[in-house]
Amino acid sequence: MDNLKDMKNSVEEIGHNAQGQTTGSYLKEGEDIAGTMEVIFSVNEEVGALAKALRLFESHKINLTHIESRPSKRNRDQYEFFVRFDPEAPGVKSALEALRSSAASVQVHSRDTTTENSVPWFPRKIADLDRFANQILSYGSDLDSDHPGFTDAVYRARRKEFADIAFNYKHGQPIPRVEYTEQEINTWRKIFTELRKLFPTHACREHNYVFPLLMENCGFREDNIPQLEDVSNFLKDCTGFTLRPVAGLLSSRDFLAGLAFRVFHSTQYIRHYSKPMYTPEPDVCHELLGHAPLFADPSFAQFSQEIGLASLGAPDDFVMKLATLYWFTVEFGLCRQDGEVKAYGAGLLSSFGELQYCLTDKPDIRPFEPEKISVTKYPITEYQPIYFLADSFQDAKEKLRAWSHTIPRPFSVHYNPYTQSVEILDNKDHIVNLAANIKGDFDILVDALQKVKM
Repeated sequence: MDNLKDMKNSVEEIGHNAQGQTTGSYLKEGEDIAGTMEVIFSVNEEVGALAKALRLFESHKINLTHIESRPSKRNRDQYEFFVRFDPEAPGVKSALEALRSSAASVQVHSRDTTTENSVPWFPRKIADLDRFANQILSYGSDLDSDHPGFTDAVYRARRKEFADIAFNYKHGQPIPRVEYTEQEINTWRKIFTELRKLFPTHACREHNYVFPLLMENCGFREDNIPQLEDVSNFLKDCTGFTLRPVAGLLSSRDFLAGLAFRVFHSTQYIRHYSKPMYTPEPDVCHELLGHAPLFADPSFAQFSQEIGLASLGAPDDFVMKLATLYWFTVEFGLCRQDGEVKAYGAGLLSSFGELQYCLTDKPDIRPFEPEKISVTKYPITEYQPIYFLADSFQDAKEKLRAWSHTIPRPFSVHYNPYTQSVEILDNKDHIVNLAANIKGDFDILVDALQKVKM
């Protein structure tokens, strides 16, 4: 778009659908936004306001590649605009400064740039997870040369079947069921049998409470690999968490973003039969035996979600710190219960060898301090030399919440479970609305307490 007239026409065409209704989302499904900057700004509904804002971009020689408009959902007296452009354009910084001085509100999102004052793009509603679910970093159906199944053509073909399921999956669909082979079930049986011997003495009480329920409701047995759909439905009934099939490893930012919506990206394939007690990447044994039980616990579910919410819009260096915190908690966490140390990390609960090792005097066990944990280095191909011990999930959650307040982002976020969306708290109206909802919940609490005292 090279002139103001073209810009206006694009707003009229893109901002409304064929029925004249405003579109529900600014981001088009499947559209690649890598290397772009996106700005959402609001202007008061007055004559010439839009033309003035668009002229601002034109005067700074910024070519807009996408424009949308709709009535603001925050303030009925304002209109909201979404624009996309090249973040490397020379006038970007000065244009944003001018826009901030004239617009009612401005939000800047940039997925793959480090432009000053930009906020990396993040999903706003649960369906947005479809946008990056297939952007895996490694594995999937292609294996590294040191993978146990690298030279096994049958195994590689089987892995592609699982990858295709994940690649074709969209939010809201039932997870396709898989008929596992006898060889795959035998691999599961060896792992399941050995770990069950250790759970009563090594796993935390929350894991041991939920595991029998998974056996009763989701087909957790020696001779059966549970279906992701059954486990996902069970978790949803317990805490609202759901599983979503994924073909391989996601980036830390994308994976953590899923947790913000209480969605866990889960693999569906199983490790190679030649090494049943080893896998170089997460497989269905790791996901279902390690992760799934604790996602059914309300306190742990909230702890996991808060890690995800803290990652939304965070700078890259803080996302890496959050990923490290995730590693030392959700994957390799220890907690104290009844005076004893127990394992709650999925990497421990799904590893027969490391589950025994972590409770010996060999590793260095340190107190749970998020600021120190977030910068601790760790190996990924051997037992952990360091673990961090939390007094409880609640204690870990409170410390993580306090630490997350140090993340430099120009807003806070709130998850709305009714719409399964993330609300950005960046102005007075948003905060007032949230306060009203909290007050309603508080009134219910006060009423309940008074009735209990009667």
